[in-house]
Amino acid sequence: MTGVLPETDLGALDGDPALFSGLAWAALQEDIASGDATTLATVPKELTGRAHLVARQAGVVSGVDAVQAVLDAGASYPVLGGRVELQDAVANGARVSPGTVIGVLAGPVVAILQLERSVLNVLSHASGVATHTAAWADAVAVARPGTVVRDSRKTLPGLRLLQKRAVVHGGGTPHRYNLSDQAMVKDNHVVAGGGVVAAYLAVRADNPALWCEVEVDDLDQLHVVLSVGEPPQQVLLDNFTVEETATAVRMRDEIAPGVLLESSGGLTLDVAGEYAAAGVDSLAVGALTHSVTALDIGLDL
Repeated sequence: MTGVLPETDLGALDGDPALFSGLAWAALQEDIASGDATTLATVPKELTGRAHLVARQAGVVSGVDAVQAVLDAGASYPVLGGRVELQDAVANGARVSPGTVIGVLAGPVVAILQLERSVLNVLSHASGVATHTAAWADAVAVARPGTVVRDSRKTLPGLRLLQKRAVVHGGGTPHRYNLSDQAMVKDNHVVAGGGVVAAYLAVRADNPALWCEVEVDDLDQLHVVLSVGEPPQQVLLDNFTVEETATAVRMRDEIAPGVLLESSGGLTLDVAGEYAAAGVDSLAVGALTHSVTALDIGLDL
């Protein structure tokens, strides 16, 4: 890598369930409402027990502290009738195989059963993101160690922290968290701002210290951007072929070797290694969060 990618240290936030308290309350209010009619009618209130969170397929775990946030919120949710504890939980980022016990819920059974879906929703979704990210990170690492896989802002409203944390747990690197973190000149800014160089220079003049990435659509645009007196820290190669990407890397090395190059646009896992081998510093993959399949996790009482 020819430079240092800026990133929010989301991994350092592990172990703080309070970050997900809002998500937890929203999940419980949405799912439990005034109480589970089936559970409240069939399960004795005094019955206690344990339930295993079990991986049904291989994957990477994420969302353990979000699960704890759900349990913490549940302890104050009147209809549940008691606290459920999370015991023997694996760490975020742990790789699991089918049958692995990810953690144990212990407490009143009437509470465990009412919390089941909210717990599984956050854990399965986050673990799905982490698992998908790990597949990309593994493919890229084989082709070119040092190239990283990055996410995007294509996240579900209210779930951005959960999803971007999951990317970190899967071995990826988070892109900007919000529009204020970094500047990114995209195609619509180019159209509205009078051209790619004009748009970039306007951003640089207004935000001289802010990290800036500029999207280019072809090699001619790339040459122009790299030739600016003070080029941006990073350039995104949008919908370049592998061959064009290799040419772009050579051009960068000749004109502005300190600029990072990122591939994006229609990337698929089967070609991830080819783009990494072409020499880019990162791959931006919106599908890590917007098209993910939840990891199959069950709860066994």
